Amino acid sequence: MQTTDSLTIIRPDDWHVHFRDGDMLDAVVPYTARQFGRAIVMPNLTPPVTTIEAATSYRERIMAAVPEGVSFNPLMTAYLTDSAKSDDLTIGYADGIFAAAKLYPANATTNSAMGVSDLSNVFGVLESMQDSGMPLLIHGEVTDTEVDIFDREAVFIDTILEPLIRKFPELRIVLEHVTTSQAVDFVSERHETAPGKIGATITAHHLMINRTDIFRGGIRPHLYCLPIAKREKHRLALRKAAISGAGPFFLGTDTAPHGVSAKQSACGCAGVFSAPVAIQAYTQVFDEENALDRLEDFASRNGPKFYGLPKNNKTLTLTRSETIMPEKISVQGGDDILPFLTEEGVIWNMDL
Repeated sequence: MQTTDSLTIIRPDDWHVHFRDGDMLDAVVPYTARQFGRAIVMPNLTPPVTTIEAATSYRERIMAAVPEGVSFNPLMTAYLTDSAKSDDLTIGYADGIFAAAKLYPANATTNSAMGVSDLSNVFGVLESMQDSGMPLLIHGEVTDTEVDIFDREAVFIDTILEPLIRKFPELRIVLEHVTTSQAVDFVSERHETAPGKIGATITAHHLMINRTDIFRGGIRPHLYCLPIAKREKHRLALRKAAISGAGPFFLGTDTAPHGVSAKQSACGCAGVFSAPVAIQAYTQVFDEENALDRLEDFASRNGPKFYGLPKNNKTLTLTRSETIMPEKISVQGGDDILPFLTEEGVIWNMDL
């Protein structure tokens, strides 16, 4: 149901979140759990989540942080390393422990040092995943220092992803947090020829900022993320893809909390903590594009369809009224976290 100032949609899901662990996990989980029915949880802890036992234990810690009375289902992922075992992943997938496996090119982003150094090291794993239908989630950037940081996604698509798909044409792939028009075009074209074999998540912050915003009035470290925001033409291409309602594109915040001191340092960490205002920010984007009638496809339908899961059976209502933004999120025994849009605010609010 859509009206001028109120919008009710099927409860959405977040297909890409970082919860970290310990006190930070306890502080950030409630923001995602109150909005989303499910979330794909990234495995890049220290040490990473590589086994069924580690995933089960991590899920228990997440569930302990969910507020009482809130229904929320974290979907766990396995971190691929050069020594990953096919049996561990496929058994975990068959038993419902793992929803997917995550491919980080080694040293591409936060806690990715143990990622895959050469794809040939995991060809056997990928073949097993193709046979079982287990999705592969990809951080799509090359790590060659000779490649400009703003070109690393496009180069990855040309040099890594296309050959990977030729070798494993039935492998189900999610290209995560896409940031370029090249990624949008590639996913759209692949979806046309092989429906259901590829998906792509789009973050709220990549729909709202471009690379110039990172340097607006000085360096803004809380807008620094990987993949980094690109030129305005790429932001507009992402918006067009998201508001289209097309099947391969769905919501994935890539919310990634870091303490203020870790962001505001000589070598600041990459990540935007968007969880407190995630669905409100997406709604504002769709509102600005006169596409509120397609938000439900992007936020609540396309993701479950790709993953072969039912839509959530509850709804969420948003109203056009200013959200009161937290200035910071306190972490017991740790550093405060500064949320996305703290200064700017959003004009949609979530009814709880």
